[in-house]
Amino acid sequence: MTEFAVWAPDRNRVSVLVGDDRITLEPAPGGWWRTELPDHGHGTDYAFLLDDDSRPLPDPRSPWQPGGVHQRSRVYEHDSFWWTDDAWTGRALAGSVLYELHIGTFTEGGTFDTAIGRLDHLVSLGVDLVEILPVNAVDGPVNWGYDGVAWYAVTENYGGPDAFKRFVDACHARGMGVVLDVVYNHLGPSGAYLDRFGPYFAGSNIWGPSLNLDGPGSDEVRRYVIDNALMWLRDFHVDGLRLDAVHALRDGRAQHLLEQLAVEVTALEAHVGRPLSLIAESDLNDPRLITAREGGGYGLTAQWADDVHHSLHTVLTGESQGYYGDFAEAGLDGLAHVLTRGFLHEGTWSSFRGRSHGAPIDTARIPGSRLVTYLQNHDQIGNRATGDRLTHTLSPGLLACGAALLFTSGFTPMLFMGEEWGARTPWQFFSRFPDPGLQQAVREGRAKEFADHGWSDVSTADEVPDPNAESTFTDSTLDWAEAEQEPHATLLRMHRELIALRRAWPELSDPWLDSVMVDVHEQARTLVVNRGAMRVVVNLGSEPVTLSLGATITRILLASEPTRSEDDSFTVPAEAFAICRIAVRP
Repeated sequence: MTEFAVWAPDRNRVSVLVGDDRITLEPAPGGWWRTELPDHGHGTDYAFLLDDDSRPLPDPRSPWQPGGVHQRSRVYEHDSFWWTDDAWTGRALAGSVLYELHIGTFTEGGTFDTAIGRLDHLVSLGVDLVEILPVNAVDGPVNWGYDGVAWYAVTENYGGPDAFKRFVDACHARGMGVVLDVVYNHLGPSGAYLDRFGPYFAGSNIWGPSLNLDGPGSDEVRRYVIDNALMWLRDFHVDGLRLDAVHALRDGRAQHLLEQLAVEVTALEAHVGRPLSLIAESDLNDPRLITAREGGGYGLTAQWADDVHHSLHTVLTGESQGYYGDFAEAGLDGLAHVLTRGFLHEGTWSSFRGRSHGAPIDTARIPGSRLVTYLQNHDQIGNRATGDRLTHTLSPGLLACGAALLFTSGFTPMLFMGEEWGARTPWQFFSRFPDPGLQQAVREGRAKEFADHGWSDVSTADEVPDPNAESTFTDSTLDWAEAEQEPHATLLRMHRELIALRRAWPELSDPWLDSVMVDVHEQARTLVVNRGAMRVVVNLGSEPVTLSLGATITRILLASEPTRSEDDSFTVPAEAFAICRIAVRP
């Protein structure tokens, strides 16, 4: 028997359409409608009919949308997939290296199965957790993934639900976990039928309709979100979720949705016997998100730390526009601050916001591993007008310096696909909705956004790549041949060595920020990061610099360029770094 069920609290009659047969569902408590049918299992196409409306609608909890988000749903039985990861025990976030990728542009084939063919590269790099951009069903053949509307279904663009399971299974077979990016703050602009069934929506934000998390009927809406999260972790064996833009979740309840989610994921974690991570994207600089529930926080595993990115970016590039302003003004001292504190804005003035912002992290109690940090990610590249990477503006030496600061920090580091070899392919904003009117609205919206913010030298709409153009998507696909060419091959080798060094020496993965000290020389543009007996010496300037470390140098572990050391002094070439150990007095 197969159960067909849907929540539609304000409807007088609900039916399920299977083939040409219209079967009436029976009302059930809480606004649900249900029926059980024999011989309609895995692979059966169906849709719902509401009251006298003759238009078939896809299931709000559809697990499979083979014909697209506007068409009938298909029954999917999770037990039909044969997993091979029974021995998988998971990967904790602390101590791990993350690698963010978009399935559609990670390989030329753009599917889960072709991505599997590149997983051994990630293993050799030293990746522990593969973080993939959203995979739920979206209208159109290409998309970043943040316009999803069928949250329970895996897009056919990448191969559908079985293909996603094959990808997760293949990662686990290679010792890597999978973190899935999920979007609960809005729905996409095409194919969002939830409001036909019940009070799912409550207003909108800049991206689209947002969910009713605290109004009448919101109990079931919250279950819709939480059940979705549990499904990915349980039925798809995913090891963690990255929660998109949680600052856009409007929830005035005593227990915030994020805390409720953390409670239920902790329960599932105990059942499946492996670590399950919840990583928030938040611009609030609010330590409560990553404070344990015992300490009065929400109990999330970690959050993205944009302040670290912004400081690194401005120091390396010299950019100061938009939200980079405060970080550029703070300079190397600001970078030293975030390397030891996590946030630059800790209840201090934010000129971009025109107000005070954030609160300090108690670094004696909250480890830095709860902050995921990066030099680049999909937002910080893709939301630039032309999708240009750091490779387009920085020398190989400065790219290596940035990587050294990232991988010797007390945070959880993350790479964006191709960053490890300094990929020169851009990663631009692309989507391709079938509706020409929506295509034009997206085109005009992106051009206006970049003209307003001035992220690069954009003066006309013609300079912003058309999000709907085939070339915008294909140009964003990684060129794997680069990795074997110079200077890319050297940069790739440097990343492998940095990750291996981080894993070999406990001082470099120690998450306690209150033990980190950073010495800065603004004029010479040097930093010396003190990590126990380790010293990470970085010269961002254009001239060689000789530094005294105040202790005898016993060993140089890694250097991006040939360096000279004598007793306690170190000469580092321009735009280079060196990692060494010093003699520690008893």
